Amino acid sequence: MVLVITASHVLGSASHTEPIVRIAGMDLPAKTIRQSPYEWMDLTLLSADEQKLPIYLRMRRMPLCENAPWVGKPVIVAIPEGTARSRVMSPSLLPPPYRTIFSTVISDVATTGNSGSGVFDAGQKCLLGIMSRKIFTRADAGSEPKDIAKYFVPASTIRAFISKEYRF
Repeated sequence: MVLVITASHVLGSASHTEPIVRIAGMDLPAKTIRQSPYEWMDLTLLSADEQKLPIYLRMRRMPLCENAPWVGKPVIVAIPEGTARSRVMSPSLLPPPYRTIFSTVISDVATTGNSGSGVFDAGQKCLLGIMSRKIFTRADAGSEPKDIAKYFVPASTIRAFISKEYRF
């Protein structure tokens, strides 16, 4: 069994769909193991048959990072075209209502993938989190939104979400 973690809103209600995960260009049928509401954690854990993967991928494991990301930490975000680099941004730079809600953010909005993308520690080669949402502001009610950051669900939240039987 191969486990895949993603943002829950990417799948919608996975219990009502037949999710598919794309790994190494292959579409694999998946089963939903656990899904949190979007407003709460925004995580879904899926499983797929690892026997359908090429042998070079079957033994690969990506550990969750043990340490919380610090402001300025370089990160790598997985995007469909490959990877994009960014840095962890201070939540104090967000508008006041968002500062306590979104504790793990990056500032490179345009180039760093979308919801469900993995955010990796560039030095430790571990998963720091899963991209969840864009944060934007408006100058006034009629103005265009201005993207200011992207929030990612941190590894500590992912660890708490995944039951011990599925950890490696």
